[in-house]
Amino acid sequence: MCTSIIEIARAEGMAKRGDEWFPLSRSVVAYDHARHAPLGDVITLDFINTDLDPGARAGIELTLETAKELRAALDRAITAAEFEEAEVRGKGVVRNFVRAA
Repeated sequence: MCTSIIEIARAEGMAKRGDEWFPLSRSVVAYDHARHAPLGDVITLDFINTDLDPGARAGIELTLETAKELRAALDRAITAAEFEEAEVRGKGVVRNFVRAA
């Protein structure tokens, strides 16, 4: 049974196919039958550039459990990165304030 579960979001970054890197424009997250992995239904992640040829794509098929673990890892990394960014911005503000005083 097809689930028709599809989410599309803007993507900014790079993906690799073969030896070539290409810029991304969209990410597609879906839950449907595996096309390549020897699994049942999977979460698929497709990173694409809609301005390039159809081969400008990096695709991944994950079990639901693996996708949950990936989501948790992303949440942890994003939280740490946001903290790091706040620290860097905070120190920059303090330095500028000290110089101005």
